[in-house]
Amino acid sequence: MSWDLVAMSAIAGLGSTPAEIYRALCAGHSSIAPLRAFDAGRYRIRHAYEIDDRAEPGRDEPFRATRWLVRTVDDALREAGLRDRAADIPVLVGTTLRESRSGELWWRDGIPLTPADLHFAQALRDQLGVRRTETTASACAAGLYALGLGTDLIEAGVTDTVVVAATDAITESAFGGLDRVQYPSPQEIRPFDVDRRGMVMGEGAVALVLRKHGVHDGAVHAVVRGVEMNCDAKHPTVPDAGSVARAMRHAHRRSGVRAEDVDFVIVHGSGTAHNDLAETHALHEVFGGVSPGPWITSIKSGAGHTCGGSGLLSLTTAVQGLRHGAVPPIRKLSRPIPEAEGLRLVSGAPATGALRTAQINAIGLGGINAVAIVEAA
Repeated sequence: MSWDLVAMSAIAGLGSTPAEIYRALCAGHSSIAPLRAFDAGRYRIRHAYEIDDRAEPGRDEPFRATRWLVRTVDDALREAGLRDRAADIPVLVGTTLRESRSGELWWRDGIPLTPADLHFAQALRDQLGVRRTETTASACAAGLYALGLGTDLIEAGVTDTVVVAATDAITESAFGGLDRVQYPSPQEIRPFDVDRRGMVMGEGAVALVLRKHGVHDGAVHAVVRGVEMNCDAKHPTVPDAGSVARAMRHAHRRSGVRAEDVDFVIVHGSGTAHNDLAETHALHEVFGGVSPGPWITSIKSGAGHTCGGSGLLSLTTAVQGLRHGAVPPIRKLSRPIPEAEGLRLVSGAPATGALRTAQINAIGLGGINAVAIVEAA
């Protein structure tokens, strides 16, 4: 079975549409900048990949994650011509932090907050008329988990249409925790590079409209062939290469594709020592017998780690790559890690050619893995 991706919307530090973000990535741009959300002097990490939308520089605002979510869901429904059906379409939201930043501002500054404000359902209902919202908080794989749940709902006949979305804003508690456990402190993300130092947080939101194949009479961006999810719980922070490889192989089986059919992979690529090694080993295991093998890239070097939405942001980038025949490079990849030898890492400039099938990886803490396969429309 396959599902039609009929609309998509996104916002991140690099741009306010999927096309803008993709062009910035292809040009080698980055949204890394000095930290704006709170006092950088308290931390070793002084930079982040933020969305610069605060009304007053240096003063944070509540409900930014909700604001981006509502905007992207609204845009996606309008593009699909389904805005008047919002009450009938389930909205599945992946997130890591939900509205935790608003809770911090309530505690610190006394900004008004109710328990309902911490869940996205109220804003989606009040502003868009959405009646069914389900939230998935499966760490950094949350967006692709929501995608998998959406395909399940359609396949089970519960609905013929879903909105799959994700959103996250930087919180001081999460930023501070990462600041304490990463040394030397990273000031940017350098996936698969010998000089990588770890993960730096980013912000963003994504929304997609997914429909049962054949029910949409308009344009289709791409076809989702399959989504695989697993959770090995082998270690709190270190990904298991074998489990990641199993998720890839099972995604291929679900999608009816072979390893040699995959033209490029947008990996999780968080730039941490353990993630890059585990993902490299998994890629060798799955694609080792394929020549020349797929192109490999990560968008986090330009967009940052957008937490729960990172998988869906990679997916919108993959769709653009399929459309334009170009895979954006890993920014500032100058010395690939030895373990990546033999992989076709994209660096310097986009890799171009006839592209038909893409794979997207998302890896979360606790062994939460998700892999999606998309095909050109």
